[in-house]
Amino acid sequence: MDPQANPADELNIKRTKRHFRPAHYLLKIQSYSLLCDTGVEKYDSSVFEAKGYKWRLSIYPKGNEKMNGSGHISIYLAIVDTEKYTLGWEIYVSFKLFLFDQIQDKFLTIQDFDGVVRRFHDIKTEWGFHKFLDLKSFEDLSQGYLVNDSCVFGAELFVHERNAKREFLTMIREPLNRTMTWKIENFSSLDKVTYYSRIFQVGDVKWKLLVYPKGIYNGEIKTISLCLFCCDCLLPEQKFFAEFKIRIKDQINMENHVEKTEKHWFTTSSNEWGFPHFMPLKDLQDASKGLLMNDALVVEGEIIVMSNVK
Repeated sequence: MDPQANPADELNIKRTKRHFRPAHYLLKIQSYSLLCDTGVEKYDSSVFEAKGYKWRLSIYPKGNEKMNGSGHISIYLAIVDTEKYTLGWEIYVSFKLFLFDQIQDKFLTIQDFDGVVRRFHDIKTEWGFHKFLDLKSFEDLSQGYLVNDSCVFGAELFVHERNAKREFLTMIREPLNRTMTWKIENFSSLDKVTYYSRIFQVGDVKWKLLVYPKGIYNGEIKTISLCLFCCDCLLPEQKFFAEFKIRIKDQINMENHVEKTEKHWFTTSSNEWGFPHFMPLKDLQDASKGLLMNDALVVEGEIIVMSNVK
């Protein structure tokens, strides 16, 4: 198969030299002139394996005329044995091709400028350089590329595996089912430090409301504490944002609710957040305020903005 159009030209090619040899393949050609005399347009190397795939080099000793490579050596990296791949396969590769300078003991290294990543797929199985090296430089004995009518080409490649974990963060304003209502009966009889509501699911995240009837400091400051608890902070890497309100409802007038707003990123080490001093117990117990009726209070949590991570 002839290589297909490649936009690389002199401006898109980076040439350097290095001592250490290519990591994946070396091809030594002896009696290079005899190979050219056969009139062969292209020589395909043997298949070699690298990064779990099979490849070969295709070398045009006099240049790939169809791609304007006359007067140069043209060389390409081709993926082979692709028949077993599923329909629509594609492999992303950055690669370098080499020519050994036998005088300086260095490899001329040629690659796409800025490390361009090439996409190999069922329609495009070959990438490379139409003007790898001009024949005048190649045949100049002082350059060291052709010595005793022999030369050495090489290849090195890196496959960019597409198995990265993907994360999608979405910020949601006023999510559906965002209000959590919890009626706490027999408030004056509560004797534990902390009480949890049932689980409320807002979007994909589960929450609970927390109440400290005598405050987080267990009555020392005589206040009620209210918090929001995230049930889904199970792993260190999990975190959920919420801007939320917590209110105690006015059960008489239904309008003079006491509410406060807070923002927090919930994590495994900080899965509870809210208001240690939500309000003094004496104000809560003031019957005229309508917050504690028949020894019951109604607590609501409302998610204003939340994150969703998938």
